[in-house]
Amino acid sequence: MNRKSQMKRITKETDIKLSLQLDGGDVEVNTGIGFLDHMINTLAVHGGFGLVLDADGDLNVDAHHTTEDVGIVLGKAFSEALGDKTGIVRFGSAFVPMDEALGFCAVDISGRPFLVLNAEFTNERVGSFDTCLVEEFMRAFAYNAGITLHLRCEYGKNDHHKIEALFKALAYALKAAIKQNSGEIVTTKGVL
Repeated sequence: MNRKSQMKRITKETDIKLSLQLDGGDVEVNTGIGFLDHMINTLAVHGGFGLVLDADGDLNVDAHHTTEDVGIVLGKAFSEALGDKTGIVRFGSAFVPMDEALGFCAVDISGRPFLVLNAEFTNERVGSFDTCLVEEFMRAFAYNAGITLHLRCEYGKNDHHKIEALFKALAYALKAAIKQNSGEIVTTKGVL
């Protein structure tokens, strides 16, 4: 199975090029937003994905359009790389500690997009990244990937640690869900 995708998306707000290989490869991330680069790099490395991402956005406005559009393109790439979802485990979950913070993620690669995010941040920003954009990225990713995504920060004090725990939990949950099984589609419907 060819579990790869190449995407390009240009709008008046962003210009994004992405190459995704679900079974590993080089990781290079450049969005112009340092903390977002760190989180997406973390997602790829811990998920075992090859990801080359270059995003040029209207950062003179703020980071919203770039963050959301990166989520859209990455989600579409995941969906395309998985094809009809034949031969994947489908479900995955993970708890990940990051110092004093603990993140949890559960995913269902179902074709039915949904996001539940239960996390509170005490600061408006980590670096130049607005903490409210965590939800924008996760929603864009989930809806465009066609996955049901539940994320919860169990506890923590440092917003950097809480957000990183969530991204790492997402990585390990996705890694489990896309693992190849006996070749069947895991559903009673016969199709996802």
